Amino acid sequence: MELTVTTRKAEKKNDAKKLRREGMIPAIIYSEGKSGVTVGVSAVEFKKVLDRITPGALPAIVFTLMIEGKKIKAIVKGIQYHVTSYQVIHLDFIELHEKTKVTLNVPIVCQNVVDCAGVKLGGVLRQVVRHLKVRCLPKDIPTQFDVDVKDLELHEKLMLYDVPLPDTVEPRMSLDTVAVAIGKR
Repeated sequence: MELTVTTRKAEKKNDAKKLRREGMIPAIIYSEGKSGVTVGVSAVEFKKVLDRITPGALPAIVFTLMIEGKKIKAIVKGIQYHVTSYQVIHLDFIELHEKTKVTLNVPIVCQNVVDCAGVKLGGVLRQVVRHLKVRCLPKDIPTQFDVDVKDLELHEKLMLYDVPLPDTVEPRMSLDTVAVAIGKR
């Protein structure tokens, strides 16, 4: 996904407030070994991006940031929302480098929930873990991990080690954790 960003000077807190009044989101692009670059992202453009992606998928989306004629690949590492309006008020991006591995959270998506045997018997599907922390090269970043729950019966569970992982992705959390469980109402 492409986003156009503009450089900005961040000298005072009022600068960020002024930027927000102009319809921009203050952001910082962090890069290994460099100080962060302060930028502004169009609030309207970023809202369109959020509307297009699946809830929870933002940490695994690779953005192409257009900044002063250059293209930078980056992921969102942090996002701040306004307390009452829930509008995005700040973003933190991490620049991706081709040969440097990155650690990120990738969403776990349950497939065939409607056809789940345990749900048909009156059970409730509980997704205990919604993201799996992994480490990989930028070219190998998965958008999501699909877990088929069709054959789960009442009182059965899927563990994180049951989530199919590509060989290019290494988990960064314990796989002995319940990911999905079917329980009674």
